[in-house]
Amino acid sequence: MEFMTCIVSADEDEYSDLAASASPLHEWSGIESPGLDTARLAALHSLLTGDPLHVAMDYCEPVCVVEGDNETLILRIDTSLADALVELDEEALETVAAELAATEAFEGNESGEEGGFELLTALAELAQLAESQGQLLFVWIRIVQD
Repeated sequence: MEFMTCIVSADEDEYSDLAASASPLHEWSGIESPGLDTARLAALHSLLTGDPLHVAMDYCEPVCVVEGDNETLILRIDTSLADALVELDEEALETVAAELAATEAFEGNESGEEGGFELLTALAELAQLAESQGQLLFVWIRIVQD
């Protein structure tokens, strides 16, 4: 199963509009995040917040699911993770990227530590934007039909 993933900054009440969108990056500020799924999001949450992985998985429950040909999941990034992303400085980004690359969820990821650093940098910038605009971070995952 293949999927496309984007992380966007949106108002709290926009998640259903986000779920209906075919191209969320055309309508909201955000980033593409190929390969980011609930397991990887939970690993990131656990690493940055200190929450146990099973608790972090609870935060990865969809807030909206659209079934059918374009099955789409919308996850809301918990504020504790968003706050931790906002607080990352460049040194912390490098450290967290190395730790993230070593997690089971990211093990074997082709982009490795460098890809983790790029993802974390983009997420931190998006979290800062969301905070400045009073918005939340959402993960848009669309299942790609073969």
